[in-house]
Amino acid sequence: MPNVLITGSNRGLGLEWCRQYAQAGWRVFATCRFPAQADELQQLESDSSALTRHRLDVTDPAQIDALAAELANTPIDLLINNAGVYFEKYVRPDQATDYEVWAHTFRVNTIGALRVSRAFLAHLRRSQKRLIVAITSHMGSIAEIESPGSYYYRSSKAALNAAMKGFSLELKPQQIGILLLHPGWVRTRMGGPDGPLSPQQSVEGMRTLVDAFTLADSGRFLRYDGSEIPW
Repeated sequence: MPNVLITGSNRGLGLEWCRQYAQAGWRVFATCRFPAQADELQQLESDSSALTRHRLDVTDPAQIDALAAELANTPIDLLINNAGVYFEKYVRPDQATDYEVWAHTFRVNTIGALRVSRAFLAHLRRSQKRLIVAITSHMGSIAEIESPGSYYYRSSKAALNAAMKGFSLELKPQQIGILLLHPGWVRTRMGGPDGPLSPQQSVEGMRTLVDAFTLADSGRFLRYDGSEIPW
């Protein structure tokens, strides 16, 4: 039974990743900040003996280290860095820049993903799949910026892309791969009700890319449908 660890599992895409991998027979380690309050995830755990909930705030080094120690003897075939924030959805365009919120966006979207990935390298080395997935966004593509705004989110995802691209070169000699995946515009709390994709459709597309991954693909920046995104 392969093992997958997923951050930000309490709703939206994270919850759908958990659902699909549990149904596919994987052992799922589902993490989020407040697992006791994650009702849908709790129901999924009740329905599947292959899924367990774990507390993890990706901005808290102590929680990351504690979970890595708890799973010390567990190979992790696939690590999905899904946790993310997009505060601009709740900020008026005419409001002054909140630099603390901007910094927190980096702590979650960029630093958190790298910190979690480094903490679980030993677990990945012991596995068969040896793959890290970073859920990023086409909004992190500098080439695709065509309008102002969303500075916190765009810059944090561009930084995530740059860091993960470099990290992929560091890890390739260890036979550990990295995929940077844009899930598309999805009908989630973050994406809103107008997105053309359901979480199921988005995750199914991304799982196809995970299944087809080879080390030659490491460091690529792809949409859920497999098309390449310019940096």
